[in-house]
Amino acid sequence: MAVSSIPAAAAGQAEIDVTAFIDRQRISHFHALIVALCFLIVAIDGFDTAAIGFIGPAIRAEWSLSPTQLAPVFGAGLAGLMAGAILFGPLGDKVGRKRLLLACVFAFGAVSCVSAFAPTFGWLVALRFLTGLGLGSAMPNAITLTSEYCPVRIRSLLVTTMFCGFTLGSALGGFAAAALLELYGWHSVLLAGGLMPIALGLALMAWLPESVRYMVRARWADARIAATLARIAPQADLAGRRFVLADLGTGKQTTLLRLFAPDLRRGTALLWITFFMSLLVIYLLQSWMPTLFKTSGMSMRTAAIVAGIFQIGGTLGAIALGWLMDRFNPGAVLTGAYLLAGLFIAAIGHLTASPWLTAMAVFWAGVCVSGTQVGANALSAAFYPTECRATGVSLANGVGRCGSVLGSLAGGSMLAMGLSMASLFTLVGVPCFIAAVTMLLFGLSQRSRVASAPVVLLEP
Repeated sequence: MAVSSIPAAAAGQAEIDVTAFIDRQRISHFHALIVALCFLIVAIDGFDTAAIGFIGPAIRAEWSLSPTQLAPVFGAGLAGLMAGAILFGPLGDKVGRKRLLLACVFAFGAVSCVSAFAPTFGWLVALRFLTGLGLGSAMPNAITLTSEYCPVRIRSLLVTTMFCGFTLGSALGGFAAAALLELYGWHSVLLAGGLMPIALGLALMAWLPESVRYMVRARWADARIAATLARIAPQADLAGRRFVLADLGTGKQTTLLRLFAPDLRRGTALLWITFFMSLLVIYLLQSWMPTLFKTSGMSMRTAAIVAGIFQIGGTLGAIALGWLMDRFNPGAVLTGAYLLAGLFIAAIGHLTASPWLTAMAVFWAGVCVSGTQVGANALSAAFYPTECRATGVSLANGVGRCGSVLGSLAGGSMLAMGLSMASLFTLVGVPCFIAAVTMLLFGLSQRSRVASAPVVLLEP
């Protein structure tokens, strides 16, 4: 009989394994609240990413900048996201997920408000980097917190659903920027993008719980842990219990070194390669698809619409792949999706003469590569144990952000090479095939890891 099926009271035990307890529970309003709040945190990133693209022409006009001179305002935000994920994201394992999220959201909001009144373009670039720092460290911890409250049987679906906040936030950023630009100018877009996270931060203070797994690891009072678990299962008898984590490490290693312990180092390396390749492709396509389609003969309006379908595919793909990951081997699901992503991206270059066929290929490319990246985030959160989960997810995202910076710059170089559309998109699809290989190896390593684990015999 499995340990998770024995109620603590029936077994006569004073201890409750928090992980097993959470996995036994049904989805409740409390779960929905956590997913919704973390959804809004991720949506801030999407809003900011889309909005800066829309206000770029207005910034260029105000300070009489060339396209080359304007580029740093985009690159600074991406560089900040990368640095935030690597430098500050791991602090969630030290100070708690909620505390770091609050600090990040308030800091991002404040700096974004200040950037609306930047006196020079240089100041704006510097402030864009600082806003990226806040967002870069917030997203991995939102993923971590959501994952740690989700029952394992539906974890991937809930985490990928939460992450859809990015694409919907991107859509909101586009619409809001279009409306505010015409009425109040580009400064108002950054101001709105700063006030919203400050308001969200107040809501997070009131309603977002700290990760109960972090609370156990940090040795919070059992009464506080019991009060939090009671919000998940009000009917549970938690009085006088002692709460533990069966998967808690020894604490002899730092969280960073823990990622390279024998049981994790291969998975860490494979996840880093996957994130790098995946985000390289996503940001290359997001940044350059409209320009590439315009070059192939589409009107600017058609090129923008077709490129926008990529985000729709990514949103639907994230939910579908999350559902599949909960029912089948996650590594196998992501391996197949990355293979299809490479094929659909290569197909785009052969179909540009027909906008409708191009749109179909772009949609399925979004499903497979953007949706799969969301699934990879869920996979990374499930892979790492509690004591280093925020560090593992943060550094995987940080390495991936390096790929996003490279991807956002690579499109211009590829255009300068004079490649045909078919050759260019085939080249863009190559990193997806590499990601498919790393996910295949990840799945195989996890299978061998489980097979080599010691067998524990339990009395019924």
